[in-house]
Amino acid sequence: MLDVRLPPTQTDEGLRAAIEVRAARPGFPVMVLSQYVEQLYARELLASGVGAIGYLLKDRVSDVAEFVDGVRRVAAGATVLDPEVVATVMARRRDEPLDRLSPREREVLGLMAEGRSNAAIAAHLGVTEKAVAKHINSIFTKLDLPIDEDDHRRVRAVLAWLHV
Repeated sequence: MLDVRLPPTQTDEGLRAAIEVRAARPGFPVMVLSQYVEQLYARELLASGVGAIGYLLKDRVSDVAEFVDGVRRVAAGATVLDPEVVATVMARRRDEPLDRLSPREREVLGLMAEGRSNAAIAAHLGVTEKAVAKHINSIFTKLDLPIDEDDHRRVRAVLAWLHV
């Protein structure tokens, strides 16, 4: 059982660890918990077609009996997916990746394009830097910008915003 966000960056380490475990041991039971759907990695996690995978949103696991049942089913080899995960993963992609962004994410990306830091964006919007970081990670996911040592996702997101 993994949370999507694990140290050191609190971004997507848990989901990437789940994908690595499944690559090394196909069929190994993995239950992922998340605050929201990480579409790019969810697709990759489910791509093998082998069961024993769970992906639940944290706000839906308040029913302990239902949660425990999901964990037991994954341990037994079944696939347990939150309905929102299914809807997001199965949704057709729009022609324009920016259309996937929420209004707040568009606002954050616009401020990033102005060259503002996370602290400056947080101050401008009246939210915490942690909230800004969550929006930015969601932007990266929705724009299909996975972590890559050769690319700077923040710059690539701004380039997408500018349609370059």
